[in-house]
Amino acid sequence: MIQYTFQQGIVEAVGTLQRGGLTAFPTETVYGLGADVRNPLAVRRIFAVKGRPLGHPLIIHIAEGADLDRWARKVPGVALRLAQRFWPGPLTLILKRHPEVLDIVTGGQDTVGLRCPAHPAALTLLQAFGEGVVAPSANRFGRLSPTCAADVVAELGDAVDCIIDGGSCQIGIESTILDLSGETPRILRPGAVTTLALAEVLGEIPERLTATSPRFPGSLPSHYAPRSSLRLVEDECLEDMALDSLKKGGDVAVLSKRQPREGLTGVRWYLMPTMPTSFAHRLYAQLRAIDTDANQHILVERPPAVLEWEAVNDRLERAAAGSRVREVPL
Repeated sequence: MIQYTFQQGIVEAVGTLQRGGLTAFPTETVYGLGADVRNPLAVRRIFAVKGRPLGHPLIIHIAEGADLDRWARKVPGVALRLAQRFWPGPLTLILKRHPEVLDIVTGGQDTVGLRCPAHPAALTLLQAFGEGVVAPSANRFGRLSPTCAADVVAELGDAVDCIIDGGSCQIGIESTILDLSGETPRILRPGAVTTLALAEVLGEIPERLTATSPRFPGSLPSHYAPRSSLRLVEDECLEDMALDSLKKGGDVAVLSKRQPREGLTGVRWYLMPTMPTSFAHRLYAQLRAIDTDANQHILVERPPAVLEWEAVNDRLERAAAGSRVREVPL
């Protein structure tokens, strides 16, 4: 594995992709693990490196201005309007797949996920490569997504051929996924492009996923998980739950939007932002920083159950399930 700065790395990264190698690169959401979408051996290697189950679909990252008809068929007009409004940006569109898209990319489904990322390194790489790049998050399957190059190294090490270091990701959680393959637009995964922002273009509030929705990245109940146990706790219960966890042994860390009550000792208390976008930006980085030992407990103040916090709530619910811990009322 060779690590490059943005300026140094584009030529090497393009060569790596052309040779069937894996290149990790930054997007505005998280770092992706990229492979040539047309190379089945390279795509299969992504699954092997991540420990990702076959049949779990991948998102194709495309250059700004790329022709959607290369990757999808019967592209609806609303998809073009959404792309014009939100691309480059953190929105993935699920469309009917083009016949030439590999089965391994779509998980054998009749749909494909497309996105144009809004990071200069990603845009430059995609333009220079001239082809689509599949790029799930550059981490072991089910674990916290990486938001800086150091996270990629810690997760995957020499399994990656080339890493472009583009600094810290601006958004910090994965893209919104909107399904346009059926009769009604559906949000499959919330993200930085909000429900209300989508509704401005759609002319209606999009529905949520159903049992008949396509499989999509990050769809499992357990995902985005630290090694430590993680519980979502109501604000008023944080101190009591922290003390109870201390009695069980191991370290206790708390992520909260407020300061702790006076007199609380033995607990690492991390003050989190009060705005949902800032909270999301810091979330994975903060969890990684404290996730140093499986013999510890992480308690996270449950965010409000409102639209502005739906993306953060989605990631935290899956992280809690992924650590095999459910919230227990006191």
